[in-house]
Amino acid sequence: MTDKPILRVLSGESVWPPPVWLMRQAGRHLPEYRATRGVAGSFMDLCLNPELAAEVTIQPVRRYGMDAAILFSDILIVPWAMGQGLTFAEGEGPRLPPITDQAGLDKLDVAGAAARAEPIMETVRRVRAGLAKDHPNTTLIGFAGSPWTVACYMVEGKGGGEFKHARRMIHDNPALFGALVEKLEAATLAYLLAQADAGAEALMLFDSWAGQLAPNAFRKWVIEPNKRLRAAIKAARPDMPVIGFPRLAGPMLAEYAAETGVQAVGMDTAMNPAWAAANVPKNVALQGNLDPEVLIAGGAALRREAESILAAMKGRPFIFNLGHGVEITTPPEHVVELLQILRAA
Repeated sequence: MTDKPILRVLSGESVWPPPVWLMRQAGRHLPEYRATRGVAGSFMDLCLNPELAAEVTIQPVRRYGMDAAILFSDILIVPWAMGQGLTFAEGEGPRLPPITDQAGLDKLDVAGAAARAEPIMETVRRVRAGLAKDHPNTTLIGFAGSPWTVACYMVEGKGGGEFKHARRMIHDNPALFGALVEKLEAATLAYLLAQADAGAEALMLFDSWAGQLAPNAFRKWVIEPNKRLRAAIKAARPDMPVIGFPRLAGPMLAEYAAETGVQAVGMDTAMNPAWAAANVPKNVALQGNLDPEVLIAGGAALRREAESILAAMKGRPFIFNLGHGVEITTPPEHVVELLQILRAA
C-alpha cells in the first residue's frame, strides 16, 4: 500500500479526484526555470548538472503541488551517451551526425553509455531525496525515448519534419534499422534500470513520433520494441510501473495498451477520451489529455474541457495531464486554475 496517488493509479486503482502532473511542467513557462537555465548556460549543461537539473525537476512540485515530478532531461541523452554527437542549436533544436550506414552504427558504444549518463543518475538521487524530505506523497517518474522515436532523430540528424529518411530506411534497409533499434533497446534498458536503481518510482516511454507509421510498421517498430523493453524491466524490477506514450497512435492506442504490458498509456491531444475509455483495457490506466492551448486560454474554455475529460474518465484508473507539453506562453495562474478545477471534482 502507498499514500502516493500516482502509484495507486498505476497499480490499477481509480483515485478521485485524479492525480495530476503536466508534461514539460518543469520548463520555460516558469520564471524560476528561466533563472536557473540562465545560471546553467546551455540546455545540455543544465541536463548534465545534477544540482541544477534536480532544482528544475522539483520547481513545479514546489510551486503547484503536483502529484509527480518527472526527471528533467531529454530523450536524446541515450544516443549522446552512446557517443553520437549531439548539440542543440538555439531556435533550431537538436543536431546529430546522421546514421546512414553500418560505419555510423558501428561507432555507437552501448557498453560505455551507462557511465557517461551518470550525471543523470545523480540528478535522480537528488530529486528522490528532496521529494522524500519535502513532498513525501509525490512520485518520481524517470523516462526515456522509445526506440522508434529516438532512431528517427539518429537517422535524420535533427527533429521536425516527417522523418522521411527513417521511414524510408525501414523499407529500404530494414536490417540496418533493426540493428540500430537493437542497440537502442539495450542502451535504453540499461538507462531506465539505472534510473530505477537511483530512485525513480515509475518509468515513462515517450514514443513521440509513433503516429508517423502505418499499422503494420507501427506494430513492428513501436509495439514490439516497447513490449520487449517492458518485459525486460519487469524481469529486473517486477514492481516497477511503466507508462507508455505512443503519440498520435489513434486507434492503435488500444492495441499498444493490450500488447505492450504497460500500466498506463498517455492520450495525446487528438485522442477522444471517451473512445479511449471504452477501448483501452480497463486494467490499463489512462493519462492525458488537455490541449495545451486551452491551458493558455484559461477561463470558461479551460473549465469546459477539463470537466469533459473528467466525465469520460470517472470510474477508471486515470492521471490528469496534457496531451502534449506545457507551452512557454502558459500563464502559471492558469495552471493553478486547472488544479482548483481538478481538486473540486
